[in-house]
Amino acid sequence: MPRLPRFGEGMSIDAAFKAVPREAFVPDLVWVRRDDGWAVPLRRQDDPDRWRALVRSDDAVTTQIDDGAADKGVWPTSSCSAPHVVRQMLELLDLQPGHRVMEIGTGTGWNAALMAEIVGPQNVTTIEIDPVVAEQARANLAGVGCPVQVVTGDGEAGSPAGGPFDRVIATAATAELPYAWVRQTRPGGLLLVPWAPTFHPDGPIGRLAVRDGGRAEGRFVAPSWFMPLRGQRISQPDRNACKERWADAGRPAIDRFGITVTSQGQTIWLDSPDNPIAPT
Repeated sequence: MPRLPRFGEGMSIDAAFKAVPREAFVPDLVWVRRDDGWAVPLRRQDDPDRWRALVRSDDAVTTQIDDGAADKGVWPTSSCSAPHVVRQMLELLDLQPGHRVMEIGTGTGWNAALMAEIVGPQNVTTIEIDPVVAEQARANLAGVGCPVQVVTGDGEAGSPAGGPFDRVIATAATAELPYAWVRQTRPGGLLLVPWAPTFHPDGPIGRLAVRDGGRAEGRFVAPSWFMPLRGQRISQPDRNACKERWADAGRPAIDRFGITVTSQGQTIWLDSPDNPIAPT
């Protein structure tokens, strides 16, 4: 893989996608789902055409299964997100040159590299809980000459030494937004966070503005299906119960829901902050 042009800042999202090919970040070993439900390895050297077709598709590519299963597994636990989802989230994040960004969930490092083209690599801090995944992301980023900071650690704690940030983006779903993310975002900054299916079955993306006094508030704006933070996984019975509650409530649309987060906790509401929904 040839080295890419040097990273700077000020590119548009379209230009960033052209400058940072996804193929440079997807490992040679990925996982595909069989008809019997098991995910099994697909190695580039064994079937290069199938590997390349998957990487160049608009689908998510699973890069780890069951926290590192050796031969086959069930649950994806790391991936390279679908390009259309990555683009949508970058648009919602409203990045500007010079913005300081914290990403929760490095994965392959592709999203961090895209953001680096827009804000500058010195302004991107990305956190990955899995040491093996983090080390591979470092290698991927170094391979394309993109010196963003990759932190190995629990993303729920954020990066206290790196803040305050203008933007925080999570690429893992949360059920309870860690207040550290709010605390590490400057007033006027934005948080973009996919949600676990705790009140809507489509796991919507929340877009929150941080205000003076350590308060963050916003609405949910679009469906998403991200893997959860490792410390906030939701059981299948809880997922089923969420869908039933949502159906019983009349199937309200995603954009009717919102969230308020303070140092005292979070409140999810319907239509207005004055109408909180019952905690789950």
